[in-house]
Amino acid sequence: MQEKKTDRRVIKTKKAIRNAFITLLAQKDYNSISIKDIADVADVDRKTVYNYYAGIYEIREELENDLIILWKDAIQQLDFKNHISNPQRIFEILTEIIDSNFELYSNLMKLDAKSHVVRKLNKSLTEVVKQALNESRKFADNIHIAEISAQFITSGMLSTYQYWFNSDRAMPLKELSKEIGNIVLYGIASLEQQPDTAAKGE
Repeated sequence: MQEKKTDRRVIKTKKAIRNAFITLLAQKDYNSISIKDIADVADVDRKTVYNYYAGIYEIREELENDLIILWKDAIQQLDFKNHISNPQRIFEILTEIIDSNFELYSNLMKLDAKSHVVRKLNKSLTEVVKQALNESRKFADNIHIAEISAQFITSGMLSTYQYWFNSDRAMPLKELSKEIGNIVLYGIASLEQQPDTAAKGE
């Protein structure tokens, strides 16, 4: 019983520390956040923070790794093989994943141009897309094209999401995901088929 109480206390304390870090990311530059800042927001002392984390980089890494696990669990349930020719459902699921951890994704993707979380997400998603393409008849005879295509699709998609998080976000996330899906499926030509914005207003 005592061990369970201790475990709950540890979980609660670590959650407070992580939430404090997320809160501070929305307010300050990552490099200006200190352990004291985190301790103050989490309402614990600095020693308590150091009991669980060697530094701020470990808090960031733990949060990123938790997101990767959530991402992997979700994409492993997707039927990439059957959806690869019509990827809209894939992008709907990815939008749901981002929405469920919106604040954290938003802050982590803003940290730097080569965001750690983007690189990790890219690696995990590329492998799944590549496997789906390899199993597709269209790519059965050319695994190199499948690999190039997987890199192009996932890198472009994640870069676009990162750009969106760092922009004014004028386009809703669901609409952004839909447009990314159209471009992946139909290419740039899909944009030329859409009605001109100015024409809509006439």
